[in-house]
Amino acid sequence: MGEAGDAFRLGQVLLSRDEIKRRVSEIAGEIEREYRGRELIVVGILKGASIFMADLVRCVGDSVDVRMDYMAVSSYGDASTSSGVVKIVKDMDTFAEDRNVIIVEDIMDTGLTLYYLRDIIMGRNPESFKTCVLLEKPDRKKIESEIDYRGFVIPDEFVVGYGLDYAGKWRHLPDIWRVVKE
Repeated sequence: MGEAGDAFRLGQVLLSRDEIKRRVSEIAGEIEREYRGRELIVVGILKGASIFMADLVRCVGDSVDVRMDYMAVSSYGDASTSSGVVKIVKDMDTFAEDRNVIIVEDIMDTGLTLYYLRDIIMGRNPESFKTCVLLEKPDRKKIESEIDYRGFVIPDEFVVGYGLDYAGKWRHLPDIWRVVKE
């Protein structure tokens, strides 16, 4: 985001809690229609997707047998760029073979993390595999990664709130805010 020692502050709200709530409910409805009467493993990518995933699965009706799991990944590189190498820090606890899996991610920038996760999960022979992303920044995309359920397309701005953070700050905010350099 910036150089060491840079100071940042909250700017304007980009997406309000009401807009987010409405879109999460719409995505949950799509998932419910597609998986009605079936088991579904919803895998949140920690830490950023945790709030989005919790709200999403609470909106999916009881006609879907939802199981929750988590993965944590990290990208290697210097402080300002990713090398594109993704390492699994915490893997799923649930077996994916012959099961329906949806990966839930907070934000897609380059597409590298989703591309890597798709490859890993597909190697585990799921019955189906889909991706759900709250925010997409198409201007930063380096690799084509399909998004099956998309919350919002946003400009290439740094944002926090609703699970997204800067240096551990602002993850708890219910709206999504622009961050500006002081």
